[in-house]
Parts: sequence; C-alpha cells; structure tokens
Amino acid sequence: MTAPQLQTLAGYFLIAMPSLAEPPFSRGVAFVCQHDEDGAMGLLVTQLSEYRFGDVLAQMKLSCHDPELADAPVLIGGPVQQERGFVLHREHGHWESSYRINEHWTVTTSRDILVAMAAGEGPRQAMMALGYAGWSAGQLEQELMDNAWLTVEANERVVFDTPLDERWSAAAGLVGVDPLQLTNYVGHA
Repeated sequence: MTAPQLQTLAGYFLIAMPSLAEPPFSRGVAFVCQHDEDGAMGLLVTQLSEYRFGDVLAQMKLSCHDPELADAPVLIGGPVQQERGFVLHREHGHWESSYRINEHWTVTTSRDILVAMAAGEGPRQAMMALGYAGWSAGQLEQELMDNAWLTVEANERVVFDTPLDERWSAAAGLVGVDPLQLTNYVGHA
C-alpha cells in the first residue's frame, strides 16, 4: 500500500480564520510559495513593514529614479529570517535565484531582480517582503485540520491591487465567505 499523494498548496492563499489570533497571522493572508512532504513556506501579503522599496535599494547601494517605485511598500513576509528579501512576481524572467511556484507565479531572492526593478526593467507586477512564514513537515496539514486556515487559489488582484487592510476580506471573498461572520472558535462534529 502506498502513502496518499500530498496535494500541494503552492500558489494558494492561506486565509487566517478568526480563531488564529496570534501575530503576525491574525487577520492574515499567506501566499504559499512551496509545499511538499518536508513542510511549507509562504509570504504574508497583509503585513506592512517600516520600509519602502527605496529604503531597501539604498541599503544595497542601488538608486531608483522612479518615485512611485521608491515609495512602494515592503511587507513583512513572516517571522522567519526577516533580514532576507523576497520578490513575489508574475513574470518569470531570468533571475539568478528564482523559484517557479507554478505557471503563474515566481519568487526571487537574488539582487539582480532588484537591480532590474530599480532600472525599470523588472517585472511589471511585483511585491517585496522581508522574512517568510514556515511550517515543518505535517504542521500546515494539522493547522488545516484544526480549521486555522481557509484556502483558495491565489489571486493577483488581491496581491497587487487591493489595499493591505482589505486583503483578508478580499481573499476570503474569493471563497465566498465574509470572515467577519465566522466564529472565533474551533469545533468538530
């Protein structure tokens, strides 16, 4: 008898249920970048950091002549390795350290994408985050069984066009749920 095949959630949103009250996940939406039998890794798309894109570029001794890009927010991707930057984008490109999540999404961690973005040659739609959220083997599956998260395929409008304070409700709306109508306790029938 073979073990059941793990269904990957890479390219999906994890939408925090009201019972998931601890920061940084409270009213959070995580974009799952990788999910396999060893665990999962994702980026929160709902937490604003104190930095702007221009601040990150300046720390790397890069300049940006596009004021709108320089003022773009940098998010807190999660509590793990917050000194590490991630760029979530739609166009795959040819960056040194990219991981193709699926046919639509890529995450890149190398400096070359920042250089290209600063020069106006990077992906048209991109989100930068510092740090990530990680789950050990079986942890995310247990949290799903405990009803801590709703799941739905990731949507570019939520990531790139929806204001941060509306992303939790917008992501839940993709499932057809108003998260404010959900209970904040977990139960099993």
